[in-house]
Amino acid sequence: MSTSPGIADLEPLRRRREQRAWTWYDWANSAYFTTVLSVLFGPYMATVAGRAAGCGEEVEGCERTLSVLGLGVAPGSLPFYLTSFATILSAFVLPFVGALVDRSPRKRLHLAAFAWSGAATASLLFWMRDDQWQIGAVAVVVSSVLAGCSLVSYSALLVDISDEQERDALSSRGWAFGYLGGGVLLALNLVLVLGNDAFGISTELAVRLSMLSAAVWWAAFTIIPVTRLRDRPPSAPEGPGGSLVDRSFGQLRRTLRELRSYPMTLRFLVAYLFFNDGIQTVIYAASTYGEKTLGFGTSVLIGTILLIQFVAFGGALLFGRLAARYGSYTPILRGLAVWIVIVVVAFFLPARNVALFLLVAVGIGVVLGGTQALSRSFFSLLIPRGREGEYFALYNACERGTSWLGTFVFGLVFQLTDSYRPALLALLVFFVVGGALLLRVDPERGIREAGNDVPLALRRASV
Repeated sequence: MSTSPGIADLEPLRRRREQRAWTWYDWANSAYFTTVLSVLFGPYMATVAGRAAGCGEEVEGCERTLSVLGLGVAPGSLPFYLTSFATILSAFVLPFVGALVDRSPRKRLHLAAFAWSGAATASLLFWMRDDQWQIGAVAVVVSSVLAGCSLVSYSALLVDISDEQERDALSSRGWAFGYLGGGVLLALNLVLVLGNDAFGISTELAVRLSMLSAAVWWAAFTIIPVTRLRDRPPSAPEGPGGSLVDRSFGQLRRTLRELRSYPMTLRFLVAYLFFNDGIQTVIYAASTYGEKTLGFGTSVLIGTILLIQFVAFGGALLFGRLAARYGSYTPILRGLAVWIVIVVVAFFLPARNVALFLLVAVGIGVVLGGTQALSRSFFSLLIPRGREGEYFALYNACERGTSWLGTFVFGLVFQLTDSYRPALLALLVFFVVGGALLLRVDPERGIREAGNDVPLALRRASV
């Protein structure tokens, strides 16, 4: 029996519905990265670790160290070392997860398992109080790794639900929606932290409740993509026989060998490692720098990060429009130039000058969402079909909240100089090196070598 020609093709409608559902995971997980990693965890962990070391509430200028696995660590450096350790651990875990995702027909269920496990672990941050820094250290490392695992499945799904012409716009909408979601929860937390007396609780309890709310938000909104996305058969080529684990390791070994056959993909990945480390460290260190060096209170810091969130919402959409006209490559380059200016200006900021601090925050917001969104969509064009999980595993190993070299350098320079200003200026090298490597990427060649179609906008921009 033939299909009636009058019946409409519903596949485009289903795909748009999935694309809308997919963006909800950006909304869900951004609350963790914003409320916990970008704003509250760093300063709060430094304070808790400072108490344990006998520094009291001030860590800058304190010469006491904290014993961590037998090593003397400055309390102000501990949050950055923890982030570095989480990413080093991710470097071992995420590639295996990516190989597993590519061989599995259940990407959305992997997303659910990693997201809900990460949210459950992040909720343990509520119990970090007094001088009990250990539970916070374990919780932030494990939850960061699990968040990275969830992003491997999430990014691989981008390729399943969109074609080459749609990716820049869809990735930009996802990042924009994520910044909006993170901003909404942060606004609610701002009310709680600033109005803690009205709620009859201490500031520290308000901070702990805010970190708990991010874990609950992450878990709750993950339900939407998990229930509305569809599973698809894996498109990865058949690998060696054996169990799923055996095949995953075999595929990973082949991918690492074959990456040399895609020089533009490898070059962009290394460039991204550098400039994203710079971006993530600036965001992660902003609240600590603002509190400990510039002398701002928690209210100003949360308000500033909140401003960045909402400006980044518009910035991501703006860069999406630029990509529709010029392709994603050129806007990423221009965004890195702006990042260099931002770091230099932030280094010279005078203490307690709120107006200038907010001006820098606006600049960060404009380029933050755009550079990250377009980096994700541009990288997706450089991946051979069926290898999305493994390649995005390598990509997400240096993704937001998991940069290791930047946070390590920031923490090390602070430990050597006892000041966050030179530590911030040291991050310039990441943007300069990343930009120099990106200039050596031939986008059209890389996309064609990966077997994908070059988007029309990028072809027009190169004429």
